[in-house]
Amino acid sequence: MAKEWLLNSANMRWGLTRKSKVGPVSELIRKCAPKTLREWETFYYNNAYSKEHLEALGRQLFIKISEVCRAEMDSISEQDCIDFIINLVINRTFDGYQSEIQTIYGQLRQALGVEIKPAPDEWDRGYNVDFYIEINKKYIGLQIKPAGYANFTQIFNESEFQKKTHQKFTQKYGGKVFYVISLTDGKKKIIHNPEVIDEIREEIKRLGCTQ
Repeated sequence: MAKEWLLNSANMRWGLTRKSKVGPVSELIRKCAPKTLREWETFYYNNAYSKEHLEALGRQLFIKISEVCRAEMDSISEQDCIDFIINLVINRTFDGYQSEIQTIYGQLRQALGVEIKPAPDEWDRGYNVDFYIEINKKYIGLQIKPAGYANFTQIFNESEFQKKTHQKFTQKYGGKVFYVISLTDGKKKIIHNPEVIDEIREEIKRLGCTQ
């Protein structure tokens, strides 16, 4: 497992199996529609790259790991590791928290005129809710996501699972759960999907009318 992780990490870093290196493999295998591994192997070597080409890429990967990665690892000191852990746990956590506050407590609180509170840990783990708004002893959930293609892809991949947890939250606590997308604009944080403010405002109004 450790070996596979290292090989995969190095390969991803240097892009040795990118489309430009090995061809459009997803398209090729659909075109081939093989019934056996040998059928796919023969088709690939005849229509994309030779086995010798893949072996050459493997040798490049070995050089990267045995030379570049080894040199980089040798340059890491015990103090580097200590500083990394402290920076990750203390500094970056604080920076992330400040970013959340700037988005949630600043813009949302001002726009909605309600108090917004950090969710308990069990809500974060069980319902994927970062913050909440209490209205008439019912709760609206908020989940904060940073903007960017990778994060939107993550939202898409997790959407079915999170949809179920958000539905459970609504069933138990009465309010919907909303995504708030945080975008960095220079040194400021802004809400990337401002339309969510009106959606949250409507949910506040709905719960406010519920007795």
